[in-house]
Amino acid sequence: MPKILLVEDDLGLQQLTKDYLEHNGLEVDVLSRGDEVFSYLENNAADLMILDIMLPGKDGFSVCRQVRDKFSLPILMLTAKGENFDEVIGLELGADDYVVKPAEPRVLLARVNALLRRGQPVVKAAEEIQFGDLVIDKTSRIVKLNENEIVLTSHEFELLWLLASNAGEVLSREHVHQHMIGRQYDGLDRTVDVRVSRIRKKLGDNSDKPYRIKTVWGQGYLFVSDAWEK
Repeated sequence: MPKILLVEDDLGLQQLTKDYLEHNGLEVDVLSRGDEVFSYLENNAADLMILDIMLPGKDGFSVCRQVRDKFSLPILMLTAKGENFDEVIGLELGADDYVVKPAEPRVLLARVNALLRRGQPVVKAAEEIQFGDLVIDKTSRIVKLNENEIVLTSHEFELLWLLASNAGEVLSREHVHQHMIGRQYDGLDRTVDVRVSRIRKKLGDNSDKPYRIKTVWGQGYLFVSDAWEK
């Protein structure tokens, strides 16, 4: 049974959300303060975190940044209507998705299940890609560079796998967006750009002049197969 960590300081909403998710087959632990999250995750396993932004002790953005530095579980952020929430900032900090409160319970459940499905590896013959010092293991969803494990979100891993599986081939923004987001690219959505930027940073690419995962102007993204040696 998947285990959800729900971080919400509105105790009424917290209980309603917990009851609904548990009724739909999920195990739910709850916290009411942002400064309790990291300690909890160091001592307990969770498959996904639902994280409110306005929290006592530490705000959701700070929690997201702190958690993402060490843990790879999917993060679904909650933001109330009228809050100054920047989707791009949330994604840059490592959130996988967000929902505006008060969320329709079925919508929240659908988002949770979608993230859980993305985070679960398919059990089959081991699939591994290696380029120089970069090793990507699809079965374990572990990425290592120079023998050091690189912590990626579930979406970042899928995006890296897509690019690496097509090394040497320029993948159009439209193709990548459709594959990752599940809808047609509208020319404005920066979600994929943000995730590519985060992957570059984690894999030691040059942010100003990327040489490992290149942006080909007017075309898309290119994973360079021979750029992973020390």
